[in-house]
Amino acid sequence: MRLLVLEDEPALRETLVRQFRAAGFAIDEAADGVEGEFAGLEYPVDVAVVDLGLPGKSGLDAGADDYVAKPFRFEEVLARVQALLRRSGGWSHPLLKSGAVELDTRAQEVRVGGAAIELTAFEYRLLEYLMLRAGQVVSKAELTDKLYEQDFERDSNTIEVFIGRLRRKLDPEGTQQPIETLRGRGYRIARG
Repeated sequence: MRLLVLEDEPALRETLVRQFRAAGFAIDEAADGVEGEFAGLEYPVDVAVVDLGLPGKSGLDAGADDYVAKPFRFEEVLARVQALLRRSGGWSHPLLKSGAVELDTRAQEVRVGGAAIELTAFEYRLLEYLMLRAGQVVSKAELTDKLYEQDFERDSNTIEVFIGRLRRKLDPEGTQQPIETLRGRGYRIARG
């Protein structure tokens, strides 16, 4: 998931960036409202954490889905961000399901048929992104934009490699095929 942090206080911004990055988010950051607006329009952002009193432009001009007063605990902000992301994908509960695959967004655990599956951080983020958009076609370019912070070589086969690894971990026998490839369009995972 790609997250934009807009905070004018450098120490707090750096702390939020570090903690969200450790939680698996790709991060963009800005120190004022003008820079933040540019970043939000220029890059594909899933969610933004915005300081109310930003220099240059107010932090709530476009409206907000949630609000947390300072000082705050990072765990509370993270839980609210994760809830916003789930709701934007049509999920109200932290447990996402697709066939035998279950992904718990709070515990960051994946189970297939009730058995725990070990995933790397990137594999988890990739599966989470697909499951939050279950039933929708997600292009390789969209996955690249949402999962990588830096500019990434669009012709790279890294996404295909991770999709292949994820398929082998979720369906070692190759009978369930939880992730569908739509040639020239992207990937889709079934909802429910």
